[in-house]
Amino acid sequence: MLRAGNRIELLENGAEYFPALMAAIETAEREIYFESYLFAADHTGYEVAHALSRAVLRGVRVRVMLDGFGAFGFDADIRHEWRVAGVDLLIYRPPRLGLHWPRLRRLHRKLVVIDARVAFVGGINVIDDRNAPGRPDHRYDYAVRVEGPLLADIYPATRRLWRLLSWSQLHRRPARSPRLRMDMTPRGEVRAQFVLRDNLRHRRDIEQAYLSAIRSARHEIVIANAYFLPGMALRRALVAAAQRGVRVVLLLQGRSDHPLVREASRALYRNFLEAGVEIREYHASFMHAKVAVIDDVWATVGSSNIDPFSLWLAREANVVMVDPTFARQLRASLEAALQRGSHVLHRMTWRRVGWFKKMWSWLAYGLLRVLMGLVWRGKWR
Repeated sequence: MLRAGNRIELLENGAEYFPALMAAIETAEREIYFESYLFAADHTGYEVAHALSRAVLRGVRVRVMLDGFGAFGFDADIRHEWRVAGVDLLIYRPPRLGLHWPRLRRLHRKLVVIDARVAFVGGINVIDDRNAPGRPDHRYDYAVRVEGPLLADIYPATRRLWRLLSWSQLHRRPARSPRLRMDMTPRGEVRAQFVLRDNLRHRRDIEQAYLSAIRSARHEIVIANAYFLPGMALRRALVAAAQRGVRVVLLLQGRSDHPLVREASRALYRNFLEAGVEIREYHASFMHAKVAVIDDVWATVGSSNIDPFSLWLAREANVVMVDPTFARQLRASLEAALQRGSHVLHRMTWRRVGWFKKMWSWLAYGLLRVLMGLVWRGKWR
């Protein structure tokens, strides 16, 4: 459901995200819920960790949830500091032996709610921009800072997951903490929707949000996505949009920390290029973005990749904005990335790609299909 009256600020990269996040933490008065997939023991990680400890020491209840895989080997010094200060820490699905498919259901969302009045949603983990493969100039990613009526959806979602995980790990119902009164005062003019993906009521909500917007697109679709391996429904929707005259631009990873997924994505390139879809690979730095703009009106920023791991297995959180001003701002940011750091893939050039590279891409694609078939026990859509 779209809620009107929100103030939503676009934050590009850690350079904009972490100062805004730290400022909000430092002014917290009662409560912080903090969810992240990664929490690195680098300069940025220690700054955020210390800020959360200081918040507890001035009387703020701080609850941090990290993913078991993403935070595997979580820094012992930070863990000790938090234990002493009184930060509540839960690990979502700690790694265990065996490849039972529920273990692959991860907490991938990056979500912070402070005093039930301000929230941060996006794709940015707690990690320094320069802490990336090959140490590029910066880690390219986005988040949003949210104030207004949308907190009515975001705040209960964080509380619900905390109580669920507390109950499952402690094997008893956790002590009920007071629910803060949400600050839903209109702060701006943006209409927005908070969209979750989980394994119960919201299995396909993010995918359906993309499909609905793509199918109704009339002029342009620009998608920047780090790990892009869409299912059949999304592939057909993008091809159909291009064939009816919509400009479709995909900004995908050129440098990747998961080469297998990148090569599997490349197996789909020829089909897209032949249909008229534009593909750009981003090489200026490590790209981690998960955003889209359609017709300069509809936009989304969040944690969800367009691949089976995000759309089928992980807990994700996106914000969808229907607002020309916000959409144009994000579109301008994407245009700058397209111009400064991407390489265009031409249809004729891709046709001449060597057989070995094509074979490797299809082998990677086939391997991921088999893996998903094993863990999901269903067909590849």
